[in-house]
Amino acid sequence: MVLYLLSMVLAAVRGRTPRPALRVVGPGVEAPVAVKPDGIPQEMPPNLPEPPVLEPAPVEILDGTEVFRRLRELELGVAQFGEPSPEHDRILASALAFIGDAATQRRYAPRRPNLLPQLMRAINDEDTSRRELAAVFARDPSLVGSLLKMANSAYYRTLQPVETIERAIVILGSDGLRSLLAAAVLQPIFQVTNAEGFPRFPEIVWEHAMRSAHAAIPHAALVERADGFAAELLGLISGLAEIVLFRAAMDYWSSSSRGRPDPLVFASLLDTQSAALAWRIGADWELSELMLAALEEQVVSSEPTTPLGRSLRFGRCAGALAVLHTNHVIDDESLRLSLPPSGLSPPHLKLMWTRLLHKHEDPRTVVRKAAA
Repeated sequence: MVLYLLSMVLAAVRGRTPRPALRVVGPGVEAPVAVKPDGIPQEMPPNLPEPPVLEPAPVEILDGTEVFRRLRELELGVAQFGEPSPEHDRILASALAFIGDAATQRRYAPRRPNLLPQLMRAINDEDTSRRELAAVFARDPSLVGSLLKMANSAYYRTLQPVETIERAIVILGSDGLRSLLAAAVLQPIFQVTNAEGFPRFPEIVWEHAMRSAHAAIPHAALVERADGFAAELLGLISGLAEIVLFRAAMDYWSSSSRGRPDPLVFASLLDTQSAALAWRIGADWELSELMLAALEEQVVSSEPTTPLGRSLRFGRCAGALAVLHTNHVIDDESLRLSLPPSGLSPPHLKLMWTRLLHKHEDPRTVVRKAAA
């Protein structure tokens, strides 16, 4: 009796196990068919197509020439430079003769702001006390006025009026003081009243100069073991040279009555003359031999051999990439892949990008807010 009951249980268990479904594939030939867990047969379709191979999204890796070509297009407000006009070379030569004239250079070349080297060194020196820094500022009344205006502007939203130099230094902090001094160095940018045809040029040059200086500082200090203040100042002077050259070119174009300025002529002037003009400004400002050597190395395309020269070259390229990114010309991946080798550690590189991509307050805006 026990054996009979066991045989009945086994038979019941076998009855609940689904048999493989069969599919007739030919006379007298059957093949198994896939079965779902609920027991419903599901035949697999024959000759399944191969899955599509997805092409990777195109990523732009820009070399230095392409980076600055796109920066020039952004500065001059053109989508893409076209072919040069038949008169391009003649107009360019005429403009170069005008700009290269000694009297013209004396008229446009800016004077070095008073106390600039002492102030920038003091700001970069962590051991300098607020009282010592205030004493240096106090020697330049024009800078004191700008300092107090900036500290009392709506941008800083102070509850009480700022009336002392030391209090203004605390309110602005290192970044604010750097912006103030950069405004002093780049003062000729604020004097551009004739930018007809290229309304964004002063703005983009200011942005590039600031971001270039911020990139050159860590490269000089951490990679080259050079003076970060010197690298910062060289980045600002390079931007200053471009705005001086632009002003001279605009005046030349207006005096020649040639109609609308040719963007390609302006781009050629900037590409071929701005580095040499930066060196002349540096010489007039009696910069050190090391700083002048770094500026001179930017005149040629070969790789710089001095520490400051390498930091300036790197800073200019990194600053240009940051400007292109913040103006939506290139994406994150192109930004990352187009940066030349820096020698910075990943954490320092991340910190550099954070600073470079941060929106910088334009001192012209601060002054307008203070006057409101």
